[in-house]
Amino acid sequence: MRPPKPLPAAVRQWAEQRIGHVVSVRDASHDWDRSRVWELEGADGVHRYVKVSPSEKFFTRETRAYRHVVPALGHSRAPHLIDSRAQDLALLLTAVPGRPAKELPLAAGDWRAVYQQAGALCARLHEAGELDRADRVEAEASLEAAADGAEKYLTRASDRLTEGEQQLIRDHAAQLRRVGPVPVGYIHGDNQPRNWLWSEAGLALVDFERSRPAACVQDLVILAATQWVDHPDRENAFRQSYGRELTDAERHALRCLTALDAVNCLAWGPDNNDQMVTARGRRTLDRLMRESRP
Repeated sequence: MRPPKPLPAAVRQWAEQRIGHVVSVRDASHDWDRSRVWELEGADGVHRYVKVSPSEKFFTRETRAYRHVVPALGHSRAPHLIDSRAQDLALLLTAVPGRPAKELPLAAGDWRAVYQQAGALCARLHEAGELDRADRVEAEASLEAAADGAEKYLTRASDRLTEGEQQLIRDHAAQLRRVGPVPVGYIHGDNQPRNWLWSEAGLALVDFERSRPAACVQDLVILAATQWVDHPDRENAFRQSYGRELTDAERHALRCLTALDAVNCLAWGPDNNDQMVTARGRRTLDRLMRESRP
């Protein structure tokens, strides 16, 4: 078990200037080195969160999302940004009820309810206002950018892949460049049950540091590579509440993106001693290789 990460004194002082005296602090970080999140209890008994972003890029993405996009999800469906402090990459957030869905021993019917609400919230996020010109350019280039990243991950993971597997990744990257126009919007960027808080009040989304303008289908990649493989009922619940069928181009893009996710996982997972991410990549790649055989 890792030791708790201390809340930086300057960040605590800044938070107390906004919310008053803090009586207790709990390290609420994910179990990886760059995650830095703390739960604060104020003298008023109210709980809030401070997050220090792992990079300026993530800080910019997350603060922008909270200010301009997340409110479209509705009251209590995501934290509210109280304030941010750029010099420390710090965000001060309200708390929303619930625990990460992935930590809960839910029955099959409860999981379907979770996915039904996740599909509806994902649709709200993707439809949250018109993209401005710069955002639309970024979003429309997102699949090309994903394809461009394939060679970088192949280089890092080359000793973990057969020649056939490397060729399959390159083939899917090439196909991704040719799928044609797809719907674009503002995506969550890490859309999976660890970032879904479930309670009697319903579902809430958290952790928007990877939010950005992109092809909407990119928000489905992790779900397609993990949860939906073994639980088609969860996929059906999500898709029904998402409110529209995927286009043919999106379905093709999703398959290509899962292949690129696999090589990303096989590059990042072993380098960071993350067995779950590594296993996700290996399982997806094995499945795609089986499906590609005559």
